[in-house]
Amino acid sequence: MTFSLVLAQAAETAQSGMAAQAEHFGVEPKYVVMQAISFLILFAVLYYYGIKPVIATMGERQEKISAGLKHAEEMRLKLEETNKITQASIREAQVKGQKLIEDAQKSAKEFSDKQQQEAVEKANALITKAQSAIELEKQKMLAEARTEIARLVVVTTQRVLARELSDADRSKYNDAAARELSEV
Repeated sequence: MTFSLVLAQAAETAQSGMAAQAEHFGVEPKYVVMQAISFLILFAVLYYYGIKPVIATMGERQEKISAGLKHAEEMRLKLEETNKITQASIREAQVKGQKLIEDAQKSAKEFSDKQQQEAVEKANALITKAQSAIELEKQKMLAEARTEIARLVVVTTQRVLARELSDADRSKYNDAAARELSEV
């Protein structure tokens, strides 16, 4: 019992000591409790209307940043894929273009060769026609010359023979001359 008494007395002394000290510094417990309650109310209001929205905004921004980074990475991958497709298309277009150029050159060469061959054939045909025409003209001139020479020979022979030969001899010479001229 003594122990509990000592304890009670010590508790009483501690309370009165604290109260004495609190009164000594001007602290009153009812004001401390009111200030604590005011602080808790202020903390709750600031937390719900200030801190919580700021934290939510920061979370949204963090999500937007993450989404933006993810989107940027997707776009980078799509850009790389598009670049690969573009490079492949460019290579394919170059191959097709080269093939078209080769085909055009081949067609142009074939057309040129064909035109050249046709021109050579036309020139040869013209030369052949000209040679034929020259040959015909030559034969015609030779025939005319023979006819003219024969006529001149006959006329000359007639004049010469008319004076010195008889009609029978003249006839013989004329026949012989006509045969010789026709053989030439």
